[in-house]
Amino acid sequence: MGIVAGLDSSPDFTRIVVCDTDTGAVLRQGYAPHPVESPEGGGGRVADVDPQAWLLSLGEAAGGGLLEGVQAIGVSAQQNALVPLDGKGGTVRPALVGGDRRAQVSAADLIDSLGGREAWAQAVGCVPQAAQPVTKLRWLAKNEPEAAGRTAVLMQAHDWLVWQLLGRPVRRTTDRGGASGTGYWSAATGSYRPDLVELALGHQAVLPEVIGPAEAAGTTPEGLLISAGTGETMAAAFGLGLGLGDAVVSLGASGSVMAVHPEALVDQNGMITSLADATGMHLPVVTTLNAVRALRGTAELLGLPDPEALSELAMKSTPGSHGLVLLPYLEGERTPSLPHTAGTLSGLRRESMKPEHLARAAFEGMLCGLADALDVLRGRGVEVRRVFLLGPAAELPAVQAAAPSLFGAQVVVPQPADYAAIGAARQAAWALGVSQGTLDARTPPAWQGAVAQVLEPGEDLAVGQAVRQQYVAVREQTHPGAFTAQPDAFTG
Repeated sequence: MGIVAGLDSSPDFTRIVVCDTDTGAVLRQGYAPHPVESPEGGGGRVADVDPQAWLLSLGEAAGGGLLEGVQAIGVSAQQNALVPLDGKGGTVRPALVGGDRRAQVSAADLIDSLGGREAWAQAVGCVPQAAQPVTKLRWLAKNEPEAAGRTAVLMQAHDWLVWQLLGRPVRRTTDRGGASGTGYWSAATGSYRPDLVELALGHQAVLPEVIGPAEAAGTTPEGLLISAGTGETMAAAFGLGLGLGDAVVSLGASGSVMAVHPEALVDQNGMITSLADATGMHLPVVTTLNAVRALRGTAELLGLPDPEALSELAMKSTPGSHGLVLLPYLEGERTPSLPHTAGTLSGLRRESMKPEHLARAAFEGMLCGLADALDVLRGRGVEVRRVFLLGPAAELPAVQAAAPSLFGAQVVVPQPADYAAIGAARQAAWALGVSQGTLDARTPPAWQGAVAQVLEPGEDLAVGQAVRQQYVAVREQTHPGAFTAQPDAFTG
């Protein structure tokens, strides 16, 4: 029996959990905000952050002897943070983190340069987006050519932190999960595309070695083993204990759906982003632009303060919202690809024009939009037996009442916890066990799963599927053929 630590460096803070190696029980934890102003979230500016801020935050979070007795550390960190280094390992400029509307031009630029969306999907399993490192490289080349010219080595946040913890060795490493989000590594082939780095940056750069899920990146001079590390999404999936048959629906302002699958999925339409996970499997992801923002918009329209109040009102209605259907495409939509459309409210009749029915329609519209995203994966052979529902909105009664029957699956609502940090610690325990000969490199440690509320569709399944059919009918009438290039949009 020993102890390991998981470190999660998010965009705003560092959180560290110290766990029992055998069970995963959290024994102690530390927290510290980053000593910088938070960058604007998705769609904001390119944010410049000195990576030293991450180290300062790490040091503060680990204070008070938190890591005493720890044998191994795993690192999870924010994705899409690009750290450009010169030939001596110094930062050429602050790290580029977050999203950037200006970088959308660079994304479009790259898509055209390679010959379109399908060419990118075939090359690396994803189409360039504003936040991705490959797009940031193009932005850097166009806007800061002098810095781009001095860039000799490319790292992401978790790569850089692992490298620092190991004392900046000659060997630089990353993992499949982190590499799969760069836009210049293919989850399908398991290899880099240096030509895409050159296409974006204008010249080649040194890339970290991609090591296996259970491999150690190295050992500190003090004898502390450091595991491969990974991105936050992959670490959280590992911390939740996801396996085949499991999907995750994240309810943020926008929504995302991902599932565990044994192989990489190439999607010519670019709806699926083909990521790798932290275990050797794959995490195909489908995103929607509208989730909780549809709830907030409806709440404002009805003069309610927040989604909690909207949920309370929605519970006074019944499944199907008396025929009201809301297509929640308030910001346009990515899944299906309708970037310039608007939302639609259908089914207005005298008896349906009540606040509670509109409130219910907002929840059903949001969840049906996410069910559409789930069906993109199902249509490609991804098995979905359980759906983990994440985000504060997952706790709302109106979400919990409707989600199981609309998704057609068991819904699991985990208690809030630091799943990315726990996943990083589990990875550390795995690498430690393999190094000691007590664990197999193909089988991660079996830790206790997340404490969760489990919701079954039960007798509501037929009603939920009827509501879903009603939604699909309105979507097809309003946007005929939006999913034509995909398998059947409704698979139940």
